[in-house]
Amino acid sequence: MFHITESLTGKEETLIVGLFRKTQPLQGTMAELDDRLEGHVTALLKDGDISADSGKVTKLFPLGKTSLKRVYIAGLGKEKEWGFERAKEVFATLVKRLLSDKKTMAVIDLDSFTSDDFSKIEAAHAFAEALELASYKIKDYKHKSNEPEKAVEELTFLSKEDPAEIKAALFVGTAHGRGTNTARTLVNMPSNVLTASELAEHAGKLAERYGFGLEILEKENMQKLGMGAMLAVNKGSSEPPKMIVLTYKGDESGSETIGLVGKGITFDTGGYSIKTKSGIVGMKTDMGGAAAVLGAMEIIGETKPEKNVVAVIPSTDNVISAEAFRPDDVIISMSGKTIEVLNTDAEGRLVLADAMTYAKHHGATHLIDIATLTGGVVVALGNDMTGATTNDAGLYRQVEAASAECNEPIWQLPITEKDTKRVKSSKMADLSNSPGREGHAIMAAAFLKEFAEETPWVHLDIAGTATTARESVLGPTGGTGVMARTLAVFVENFE
Repeated sequence: MFHITESLTGKEETLIVGLFRKTQPLQGTMAELDDRLEGHVTALLKDGDISADSGKVTKLFPLGKTSLKRVYIAGLGKEKEWGFERAKEVFATLVKRLLSDKKTMAVIDLDSFTSDDFSKIEAAHAFAEALELASYKIKDYKHKSNEPEKAVEELTFLSKEDPAEIKAALFVGTAHGRGTNTARTLVNMPSNVLTASELAEHAGKLAERYGFGLEILEKENMQKLGMGAMLAVNKGSSEPPKMIVLTYKGDESGSETIGLVGKGITFDTGGYSIKTKSGIVGMKTDMGGAAAVLGAMEIIGETKPEKNVVAVIPSTDNVISAEAFRPDDVIISMSGKTIEVLNTDAEGRLVLADAMTYAKHHGATHLIDIATLTGGVVVALGNDMTGATTNDAGLYRQVEAASAECNEPIWQLPITEKDTKRVKSSKMADLSNSPGREGHAIMAAAFLKEFAEETPWVHLDIAGTATTARESVLGPTGGTGVMARTLAVFVENFE
């Protein structure tokens, strides 16, 4: 799909060139094109028919004066404002333009998209990632025509950079985009299709493709291990629960193992603490944490970092029946700690509790849990910021750095001694799963902290960021795949 070359061969039909707002006289490929067209590009720029504003794309027809049939000129804005995220958005706009024009092949003048602070390697990564993200379409269940949709099939990059380095950057960018799209697809799937068993099957396919270790705990296994919190949530369901475990060994001699724990509630009615008729719609997305972990594992399988990872996904639905768990129940978690259930709609922290304990049984020395956990985090931080809590400042800084690199921002919320006391305020058990509405996102995190215990831990609440109602050049509405890239980059850079 990707090719690298230093110069045009004369057989290309479609060329893509970047143009910063600054440059007169024109340089590089743009200068050569202007010469071939006898100054026509310069004239169009002066007349405002070609825009160098960021995200503006002008389509130019050479009309036989070159071997090219068409040239897309992408405005890049001010060079000092050019960077990875701006580049992804511009590249995504170009991809959508190619798809709209039904062009499956193009040549990209990669060097024209670089600056003093933005290298050809970064540009290649950004383009490959944007290509995957911008091309993504929701896999729906509508009747369609038999005509296949057009896709960008072949891209050639013009650059004098080492081709091996360009190809490596394109490979990583593609892996990041595809892992994110996998997470998007899982989040978008309806719950009657994506059951816990189907989620386990998806994990099995990843294990087969990348050589991961695979363990699927069935209900009987959970009973033997005493996973009372996980089993309580599953009590009302006719679908069997699954505790899904994937292991990756990138450093056989390493003593540290990163535990990635993702909430996999395939549908959440709230149980007897039932959601409203409007609030229950969209609860197929309550496995966004599991999707992020599986997307990250796909990226890890492709990029093969020299780290050790154990991914644990507790998966079930949370529904109502005569057997379902109820408010006032007292359950015993795998850790041995007892829990008074005051809210059956606070089920995510229950399944995560047993999953975190099991990740430590698999040797996890550091824990990152990720979940669409609380509406409280949406109230606090909105839909563009993931909430985070931690018991280890150094580990948090590493996760924060990865999130900044991937433009998936997080914001740390506190856990105080008073918060811990509230979680331990139950008169009937060691812990309460929901001691009140106030600081709800913090209460959930304080509960989980009791199961991290002394293990360095970061909690990511993606209730506001796992889905979006706003379409962008990088993707449609629905699942965002948020944190798949952040988790993968965190693993890659972990120290």
